[in-house]
Amino acid sequence: MPFREISSKLVEAHVVPGRRLFSQRGAMIGYKGEVTFTPSIQGGQGGVMSMIGRRVAGEAAPLMTVEGSGTVLFGHGGHHVEVINLDGNTLCVEADRLLAFDGTLQQGTLFLGRDGGVMGMVRGQVSGQGLFTTTLTGRGSVAVMAHGGIVRLPLTPGRPVHVDPQAYVAHFGDVRNKLSSALGWRDMVGRGSGEAFQLELSGSGAVFVQASEEKL
Repeated sequence: MPFREISSKLVEAHVVPGRRLFSQRGAMIGYKGEVTFTPSIQGGQGGVMSMIGRRVAGEAAPLMTVEGSGTVLFGHGGHHVEVINLDGNTLCVEADRLLAFDGTLQQGTLFLGRDGGVMGMVRGQVSGQGLFTTTLTGRGSVAVMAHGGIVRLPLTPGRPVHVDPQAYVAHFGDVRNKLSSALGWRDMVGRGSGEAFQLELSGSGAVFVQASEEKL
């Protein structure tokens, strides 16, 4: 795997010839070796078409392609960083939380209205994530960002996990989600907090949450 956590807020990436990495623009802290950084409009193997939905919605994060031979340090905004390793499965994560990822991963776009119907769209608005989310599929590593650190909560069949939508970071596996009200409608009057709702995730896999309700 190309990423190694140096600290809670920095990762080191090993860049080798013939294997690209992608990172958020401005995330490079320093590097050694012969490494090049070029702006990317494709955002991974998904190509331009995989990004159209997000760009129409104004929800795509600018990326750069990292190639060559050497090591690169990545970090951004002092956010906590977590490396997630994928073994042929799919990670759903917000584009602005992507620090860097392996170029072997296939990038796509998931419409939240499809992943949870109308309530999926409501979840996007409550959490501030919008109507689309990014998917990364295959074998490789992803470095994601969060406020206050990230906790991995395992999901097993028959044992759903409930999280605050604003604390949600990402998930992978065969996971279904739905948004439910944590309070009665009368209790919700005058409440603007996301705690009025709960995001229920069920199935098999894992969900990643941050130790904060603050957005990036």
